[in-house]
This record gives sequence, structure tokens and C-alpha cells, in this order.
Amino acid sequence: MYLIVGLGNPGSEYDGTRHNIGFDVVEKIAADLRIRFHAHRLHRSAAGRKYGADIVLSQPRIYMNNSGEAVRSLLAEHGLPPERLIVCCDDLHLPLGAVRLRKKGGGGGHNGLLSVIREIGGAEFPRLRCGIRGAGVPGPGQATAGYVLSTFEPGELSVAAEMAERAADSVMMIVRDGIDRAMNAVNTK
Repeated sequence: MYLIVGLGNPGSEYDGTRHNIGFDVVEKIAADLRIRFHAHRLHRSAAGRKYGADIVLSQPRIYMNNSGEAVRSLLAEHGLPPERLIVCCDDLHLPLGAVRLRKKGGGGGHNGLLSVIREIGGAEFPRLRCGIRGAGVPGPGQATAGYVLSTFEPGELSVAAEMAERAADSVMMIVRDGIDRAMNAVNTK
């Protein structure tokens, strides 16, 4: 079984924002698997099966900075170790369209990842980062909150949609081929 969590902020005012690309990725996977999300107290989730594995998709219903609470609850509910967790999130340090897959690592300043690490007691879980750095990115020392909570520019929409599709395929590659083979394929493109 795999728990695949897309990080983002709940609420329609955050739909389509750079910070919610993780939500977009798990929605693409759900569409491909033809499964629907159902609301729970701390998250929305959908369950299906592919490549002989049970898959639970989730979007925390609490704000990004506290999303680790939902992840901790889901891991406990399904009796899963962190190695069976895959987190999908945005990355301001990567250019728009870039996708990077790591087996484990730190939070890299991403408050959602930092919350997950803090709540589950470690960073030993795969994460897929989607690049959101595009037009109008703040310079060094400037505040980034407004930027990550902004929507993609019209000229960026097709790149963002293609990236979310490629990220969804990359996550499913982990399920099918394992993390090491997926990292070799995803990170060398």
C-alpha cells in the first residue's frame, strides 16, 4: 500500500495557486484511476488499486503549515511506515516545469514538508517536488508568500498542467517500479 499526499491549502480561494500544485498532482492520479475523493475531518482521500498495489490519495484539509497532522493521522490509520508515504509539493527553487524526486531529505524551507517531518518524527519518506518559479518571482531577501499563493500567469498554465501530469506519472512509476528506478528515470530527464 502507498499513501500519496498532495500538499496545498484548502478552500476555493487557493485553487490554481502555485502552492497547490501538490493537490493538482493527486487529482490527476485520481482521474487516471477513476476514483473520487471523500471528505474526512483532517483530509480528503480517495482509494484505488494499480500495479498490484493499494493506493490511498490524500489532500490535507488543514493549512499547509500544519499538514503534517493529517499525514501522521493517515499513516497511523493505515498502519504504514514513512517509506510508503509519497509527498507531492511545490518548490520555489525549481524552475516552472521541473520535477525532482528524492527518496528522503530535509524540508528545504518548505513549511508543509517541515510540518510532515516534525509530525511523523523523521524525513525518511519520498517526496516529489514540482517547480513553480516563473514570471515575477521575488528576488533574494524579498517575501515569497504572496508569490507562492498567486495563480500561474496565462502563459504558464500549459507548462504547469504538463508538469502536474508528468509528476502524476512519476508518482505512479514509484508504485510500479520502485523508488530507485523512478528516481533514475525522473531526475535524468
